Amino acid sequence: MLARPALNNTPLAASVATPPDAPAAVASAPAARKLARQPAPSGASPVIHPRWLRVTHWLNGLAVVIMVMSGWRIYNAAPFFDFTFPNSITLGGWLGGALQWHFAGMWLLFANGLLYLALNVATGRLWRKFLPVSPGGVIRDLLAALRGRLSHADPRHYNQVQRLAYLFVMADIAVLILSGLVLWKSVQFDLLRDLMGGYEAARRVHFFAMALLAGFVAVHLAMVALVPRSLLTMIRGK
Repeated sequence: MLARPALNNTPLAASVATPPDAPAAVASAPAARKLARQPAPSGASPVIHPRWLRVTHWLNGLAVVIMVMSGWRIYNAAPFFDFTFPNSITLGGWLGGALQWHFAGMWLLFANGLLYLALNVATGRLWRKFLPVSPGGVIRDLLAALRGRLSHADPRHYNQVQRLAYLFVMADIAVLILSGLVLWKSVQFDLLRDLMGGYEAARRVHFFAMALLAGFVAVHLAMVALVPRSLLTMIRGK
């Protein structure tokens, strides 16, 4: 009588050898089940510009357009240089209408700009986005931009040239508002008038501050044309 072979009491699952180079998820069934239960990562991209920033940005843009175009018409009524602006690019139709548009734009710029600055400070965005700025960093990023080597891959990050430009335009708008107060209420704001060298000097300060602001807008639009994604992020937020 032939002897029956001894039965192997080892479970079948344990008798199948796992290759030594198998991944841990294959070698360990509990780990694989745990991994399968984990939620899949969301494909939504993070918000780059919050809603409050986008709203105040576009309102600031509207206020600047109103003030610049109506300001050109006001300048044409009493120019202090040997040129005037074409009436076709001015706003208001006549001096009184231009002044009304200008005051409307001024209050919009003042209120909305103050809200923009307050929210930037309250959320800490002012320090995260616009600081630090150093002369060496600005020169380095400017030279890289001129050579076409400045990366724009991450719209959440401002290079030092952008930081300086945004800080400059904030200060320029402050000068624009203060000089505008002198032109609006020269007697009431006599201290500001004296600090600016008188009414006529305040007119020139206001004019050059407006010209610098218009120059910033022109450069800003040129950069948007070069990097169209920046426009989309300011519309959609991401």
